[in-house]
Amino acid sequence: MIRRGPPMNLFGKTVLVTGGAKRVGRAIVDQFARAGCHVAVHYRSSQVDAQKTVEMVAALNRRAVLVHGDLNDPVAWPAIITKTVSELGGLDILVNNASYFEPSSAIASESESQFDRSSSARPEPRASARATPSASESQAFSMPDFDASEWDQMFRVNTIAPAALAHHARPHLEAHGNGRIINLCDISAERPWPSYLSYCASKAALVAVTKGLARAFAPTITVSGVSPGIAVFPDEYPRALRDAFVARVPLAREGSPQDIARLVRFLAESGDYITGQIFSVDGGRSIV
Repeated sequence: MIRRGPPMNLFGKTVLVTGGAKRVGRAIVDQFARAGCHVAVHYRSSQVDAQKTVEMVAALNRRAVLVHGDLNDPVAWPAIITKTVSELGGLDILVNNASYFEPSSAIASESESQFDRSSSARPEPRASARATPSASESQAFSMPDFDASEWDQMFRVNTIAPAALAHHARPHLEAHGNGRIINLCDISAERPWPSYLSYCASKAALVAVTKGLARAFAPTITVSGVSPGIAVFPDEYPRALRDAFVARVPLAREGSPQDIARLVRFLAESGDYITGQIFSVDGGRSIV
């Protein structure tokens, strides 16, 4: 007889959220803290924001710790897990939220114009962008060299680091028989943008990692993915461009960090029979 794992009571559980200092990461931390979890807030450079997030958790009478680490550095991967476990006494849920987001310089073409470079609002080409450059523009266009280090860093942070963190977290997540791993993917994994090809490819690889880990870690750990669309616009984003993006969304509005965070919490709390699945939170943009 196959044993059915119980739903996870989040109260008193320990959670590690990478990139938890602000935006979507902070919203995820907030959801878990309000559910009664103790939270490790990982950051790389946003120390001030991370400290504010820790204070937010403390105000809810839950324990929170700062965990610093550069996900581009393999030395940091086991250290992040070790610090979390030593400070909070264990680990029940790993949320791989942090990501690196930059354009692919050698792949970018002049047919791809004005992309938002924020990790919380995903870019799409402007509706007014031409399909091809003019002859004079083509002659003036200088193709940059292919930068392998750019791709290496993108995959190291967005794909390899989540896999490594999952590996190092596994014995702690298995301790109570129902651990959770939730990876933040991206709808661009299925509809890649040429100007951000290395980013999109790294997120597509993360989808494969998510499904592979779900098989490898079953039945004691579930592994799922969440793929955001537009989560939040930066303050400086022009209204006309925001409206153009929203016009492509069937639900006719931008999303919010809370939309993402609520699904992450659901998968941790009630996803005891969900594993290896990728859930888009994009207002229907990926089906248009």
